[in-house]
Amino acid sequence: MAILGNLIARSLQLRKKFNLPVAPPQTYQRHALRQLLERGQYTAFGKHYGYGDILSKEIDFVKAFRERVPVHTYTEMHAEWWYRCQEGEENVTWPGKVKYFALSSGTSEAASKHIPVTQDMIRSIKKVGFKQLYSMANFKIRPVAFEKGILMLGGTTSLFEKGEYYEGDMSGISAKNMPKWMSSLLYKPGQRISKRQKWEDRIKLIVEKANQWDVGIVCGVPAWVQIVLERVIKHYGVKDIHEIWPNLSVYIHGGVSIEPYRESFKNVWGKPVTFIETYMASEGSFGFQARPGHGIKLVLNVGIFFEFIPFNSDNFDEEGNVKKNPQTLLVSEVKEGVDYAVVISTCSGAWRYIIGDVLRFTNAKEHEIAIVGRTKQFLSLCGEHMSVDNMNKAIETVSKKLNITIREFTVAGLKHDNLFAHQWYIGCDNENVNPGILKTMLDETLCKLNDDYEVERTSALREVFVEVLPAHVFIDYLRAKGKEGAMSKFPRVLKGAQLQDWEQYLDKSKVRATPHI
Repeated sequence: MAILGNLIARSLQLRKKFNLPVAPPQTYQRHALRQLLERGQYTAFGKHYGYGDILSKEIDFVKAFRERVPVHTYTEMHAEWWYRCQEGEENVTWPGKVKYFALSSGTSEAASKHIPVTQDMIRSIKKVGFKQLYSMANFKIRPVAFEKGILMLGGTTSLFEKGEYYEGDMSGISAKNMPKWMSSLLYKPGQRISKRQKWEDRIKLIVEKANQWDVGIVCGVPAWVQIVLERVIKHYGVKDIHEIWPNLSVYIHGGVSIEPYRESFKNVWGKPVTFIETYMASEGSFGFQARPGHGIKLVLNVGIFFEFIPFNSDNFDEEGNVKKNPQTLLVSEVKEGVDYAVVISTCSGAWRYIIGDVLRFTNAKEHEIAIVGRTKQFLSLCGEHMSVDNMNKAIETVSKKLNITIREFTVAGLKHDNLFAHQWYIGCDNENVNPGILKTMLDETLCKLNDDYEVERTSALREVFVEVLPAHVFIDYLRAKGKEGAMSKFPRVLKGAQLQDWEQYLDKSKVRATPHI
């Protein structure tokens, strides 16, 4: 393994010395869409929307595709097309049968989405993985990190057979299909442990084996990675994780913003660790942080065609639902500093499919982005337009200033005295935390971050409430909803039935230690 790792490190340094030719973003994307249309023209979906006609005429096929094919939500794609794939039908939205379906696990909603995963998508994900590996030459990473194990904390690789297909977490499907040389030499915790279906069983085995491994890179969602690292530290009675894994140099994270977790992660490190963000979802792998200190770079030449809908009232209603015939922009047409909802067409048979993420271009020329929230996870009761990005930055700022560790949080909007209020639920175990001070500082920070919020705090947004809860309550709730696991994330905004369910859970569990401040 040392020889393999050394070869990887040397190849990265060698690659850095060459300036490889790069085409304009629109060139990559036109080529990607043409390939998708050519592969999809003989499917039921392609015939329905006339892909063959789009490709045969001397017309702008990009324009024709966007005019003929409507933007689809998950509900529409599944109800009209993907359910047929689950029944074993071939050539529905992509050539052949669909062997895998990824179960979305982003929030604690009861119903999971079934996203088709084709062999072409598995190859696409591998390509993005290798591109990210090459990009690590841009970071100051010690070569020894590539000689050690890669701990991937994802879903179980033991997939569930459903007659015509298998279903499971996208991370588990990817791990099951990784190259054999990587699986046998570098991948931790290994296939034997990864096959365990229960997350808690996998954690226990990882902790037991931890002192037998030499890990150089860790990958996973922040909340669950932190839990595993803390369990290892506690089990072996050490001060930090580097006493167990002295060569741990890189943490590759994604799924949620790292900002609220940065302060608490400092408690587990003993040495500097390079953080690299990646953008992967149940629908595919879309990009990664390719340069230190910059945003996520979208990968434009791996079988995914991107469009971007300005996230405003012209295109979305107050609940975050997309309106009919929304304005869409290509990667060459976007502007920096504007929020966009993402629309994708992919080699898994997703066509003009809105995935629910909201992003902002930090560098349009380099197609680098920051993920700022979800279309349905924002608060704008009265025009405050508070995004998940605002919430993450506020939590990070407050944590630093008060020197406390906030492990999880969520926010809800409420009616209050014929006007409105925000209710924050903060997961924090610090005994010295003062909810009143926390509330004031949180409110003041949001006013600085968001002009609309500041204006509404003087008018319609009458009050802000803060309830401090034991940090374990958030994980316990996910567990109670059957959402415990490496890819599950607590929703940052609670609305409607989900808020009701959360409140009922808090009342029944009798964990409320502080009043609403």
